[in-house]
Amino acid sequence: MNDNLLNEFLKTAVSAARLAGDIIIKNLGHLSNEDVQTKQAFDFVTKVDRWSEAVIIQTIREKFPSHRFLTEETLKQEDTGEYRWIIDPLDGTTNYIHSYPMFSVSIALEYKSEIIMGVVFDPLKDELFYAVKGCGSFLNNRKITASGVASLDKSLVATGFPFRAKEMIDHYLRAFKEIFLRVSDIRRAGSAAIDLAYVAAGRFEGFFELKLSPWDIAAGALLIEEAGGVVTDFGGGAEYLATGNIVAGNGYIQPQILKTIRQVFQGIVEK
Repeated sequence: MNDNLLNEFLKTAVSAARLAGDIIIKNLGHLSNEDVQTKQAFDFVTKVDRWSEAVIIQTIREKFPSHRFLTEETLKQEDTGEYRWIIDPLDGTTNYIHSYPMFSVSIALEYKSEIIMGVVFDPLKDELFYAVKGCGSFLNNRKITASGVASLDKSLVATGFPFRAKEMIDHYLRAFKEIFLRVSDIRRAGSAAIDLAYVAAGRFEGFFELKLSPWDIAAGALLIEEAGGVVTDFGGGAEYLATGNIVAGNGYIQPQILKTIRQVFQGIVEK
């Protein structure tokens, strides 16, 4: 794949993310009860999610009309072995509903079942994280790398509560406790895409969560890998997009978190 085509993919994704960010910021704090719907228990969608997704799809389709999409709200097109965009138009919807300032746009591009490009955009902070396979990770045109912290007791780790799998709360809390007692501290921001971008930027040393969707993590996982970090499923393999179970971090901390996760969840969840 030539560099010109990759640059065109990235340019289109950045443009789409920024257009979506404009919609998100413009409507922040202006939602009514009628603007929020429940998809399933504890999982919400707003008109802003749908508007954001529509402008992203439109922007990409204008450039690449034959490409397929896997999006949170409207399109679940099967992978055909060619190009497919994996999109979360507003990661952190619950935060957004409450005007809690932690949410993002996540856009990834998959080619032959491999993620080759990822963009995570925080419109509030105007922070644009992006990566192209084999080219490194960047924040606002500055190259970023995963943290070099090697000791758990000096590590800041992020997580997300399993709101889509509350039946797993006892195991999750056991893992949380064992990790919390060993690290400097743990944060729970409510946007997995931002958490993963922060791991890539060295702001967090590690991240773990279960039962996420591909659009939550596809872009962020590539950011981490291109920043020199490590991403696996709960079994230490590479099936995190399929299972939604993810352990990420720098090369020192990720294996230590993974060890605890494997001990707690062995035989309980898929990988």
